[in-house]
Amino acid sequence: MNDPLGPLCSIGELARRTGLTVKAIRFYSDRGIVPPTGRSPAGYRLYGADALARLDLVRTLRELGVGLPDIRKVVARELSLSEVAAAHADALAVQIRTLRLRHAVLTAVARRDSSPEEMDLMHRLARLSEDERRRLIDDFLDSVFTGSAGSGAFVGIRRSFTPELPDNPEPEQIAAWVELAELSQDGEFRAVVRRLVEHLAAEQEGARDGGPRPGLVPTVRELVGPVLAAGIEPGDGAAAPVVEALLAHDVHVLTRLEAVNDPRRERYTELLAVINGWPAPERVAPVLDWAVEALRVREPVGGVPGAPDVPSRP
Repeated sequence: MNDPLGPLCSIGELARRTGLTVKAIRFYSDRGIVPPTGRSPAGYRLYGADALARLDLVRTLRELGVGLPDIRKVVARELSLSEVAAAHADALAVQIRTLRLRHAVLTAVARRDSSPEEMDLMHRLARLSEDERRRLIDDFLDSVFTGSAGSGAFVGIRRSFTPELPDNPEPEQIAAWVELAELSQDGEFRAVVRRLVEHLAAEQEGARDGGPRPGLVPTVRELVGPVLAAGIEPGDGAAAPVVEALLAHDVHVLTRLEAVNDPRRERYTELLAVINGWPAPERVAPVLDWAVEALRVREPVGGVPGAPDVPSRP
């Protein structure tokens, strides 16, 4: 037998030098991946120096998840290593996306203490293809923008309501997408957004007075922010000028604010920002809450602006 440190070595010596078991080397040898160079006089397999390099390559590829058929083609030079690496990188990308989806669903289920039915829905939403996601969102937006497709103002508004999940989303983007998709199926929420969109379009088109008006939410933020920061309660007399200014902006301001102040709307905008990679929107719930309560407390008799105040509602 040749010296184990020379050109040829036994399967036992090869196992010691590679850290693999004799059984594993024999398995690869039987499948033609690491064939023996020759045999000893007693009929034992002998391996050359190239067996070490092949076994190192095999071990690395196996650790990366490459199957034996592809490994055999690589060592036989039927496929280049770069071709196999590219194919398996693509396969791993699919697996990673699947794991991210599963992680997002399980995280959402744990956080929300979901029922089995809710978990099933979230799982199905997470597994939608890109085309299926697009159809689901288009269905939601079509229902919200019914009859308004030709309005120039609505085009920009619709775009601002559209989630665009990137090709390689982060786990939090996937979780946000699942929650937003579930929210978009809520019929009551659709009605709320439809009313909101109509109000936004009216503002942009200046339908009331032939010219553009400041948006309702920016107006409320500008008027209410200072009094809220000053600790003035909605029922205080000092709140009256703010209420009058809000009514001057729009006589139906209370109805509009109640639609805008739906917590699902703010949640939708938060989720939309996460999915699209936009900056987190400023929370407007505190100023909207204050404005709604102040308008309810000081709602004019008969809904006529400027009429005497009525007592606070219980």
